Amino acid sequence: MRAPGLFSDTWQCDKHGAVHPMQPVLPPSVEALSVAVARSQVPVWLPWPLPVSWLYTGIAHVGDDLSGARATAVACSGPAPLGGFGELVLVAEELGVGLGARYAGLPGPDPGDALSLHKPADTKLLAAGRPTPMWHLQGAPEDRAVYVGEALGLWLWAIAWPEQSALLMYDELVLTDLRDAGAELDLLPCGALSRQLLG
Repeated sequence: MRAPGLFSDTWQCDKHGAVHPMQPVLPPSVEALSVAVARSQVPVWLPWPLPVSWLYTGIAHVGDDLSGARATAVACSGPAPLGGFGELVLVAEELGVGLGARYAGLPGPDPGDALSLHKPADTKLLAAGRPTPMWHLQGAPEDRAVYVGEALGLWLWAIAWPEQSALLMYDELVLTDLRDAGAELDLLPCGALSRQLLG
């Protein structure tokens, strides 16, 4: 990628043209999350309340200081439904940004042919109080499960590690846009930085 310069006021990719830059991953703290939430132009999804014994484990975003975040990825982790340790990354993004596909391990910026809207949704969750159909995507690496849908007019990705942790998706998961949260953010339990956000 090339930074804005004399001939362009946007970040440029030789393959995709004008793109939004990926920013450094922010460690899990209420203060860092509050700053990211305040700059975001897209939802900052988090299961709320968090599943029992789960913790918030970091945030990544795409965008610059001028335009704000055009995609966010929020991580949380805790006991997996079938035992062991599980992680979940929730991505909200504008069309064509590619952050969700990056964490999903898929080649394109959007779900593309991996998403078949001609079949019924595999599960539903509540996003900002609205029932949101989610489709399980095929073709992702075997170490994770990937679901995608649409909420508030934007892509919503849910990526779970290991694959069996995706059972959370069938457990009446309720997502809150942290841009609408108030003092609840101060009660958010934080854990160690997610290794999946760094991948």
